[in-house]
Amino acid sequence: MNLPNKLTCARIVLTGFFVAFMSMDFRWSLSCALVIFFIATMTDYLDGEIARKRNLITDFGKLMDPLADKVLMAAAFICLIPYGAIFAWVAIILISREFLITGLRLLAAAKGQVLPAEKMGKHKTTWQMITVFFFLSVLALEQMLGKNEHTQWLNFLWVWVGPVLVLITTVLTIYSGFGYLWKNRALLTEK
Repeated sequence: MNLPNKLTCARIVLTGFFVAFMSMDFRWSLSCALVIFFIATMTDYLDGEIARKRNLITDFGKLMDPLADKVLMAAAFICLIPYGAIFAWVAIILISREFLITGLRLLAAAKGQVLPAEKMGKHKTTWQMITVFFFLSVLALEQMLGKNEHTQWLNFLWVWVGPVLVLITTVLTIYSGFGYLWKNRALLTEK
């Protein structure tokens, strides 16, 4: 297994640690989750860069890299629901898109084809990561500083910036999903 594929697998393992820290309740739990999420997103960047520069692109990487992204992002969105950062229906839309695209990739694989991630999908993933990073940062700061009159600016960011990021992320997720399905619609009509 080459280095980019190891980084992809590491992202899946890091997702487990991320969920564990999001589920804990101690002073630094959300800060730890934030750091782990950041490291996991860096593995996403690094595996692609290394694979392209060293010509280490493999079918495993083409399939597992986007899947690892989906696992990380689904876990993050689900973990943010109890904090009120993401509405459950938004998380369902975002995760459903990922299941549909993964299903399409599995269908393609059954027919001997590999469908790599596309630029719009990568753009969508970047915005998803920005949105999650934003909410995790606000939650971590609030956990460290406590709720008081000096942290009211965090509430302002949460109420006004957060929904804009969620809207951008949701629109890009839906748009990229429909675009990917449309481009590969022949897979759905073949017998």
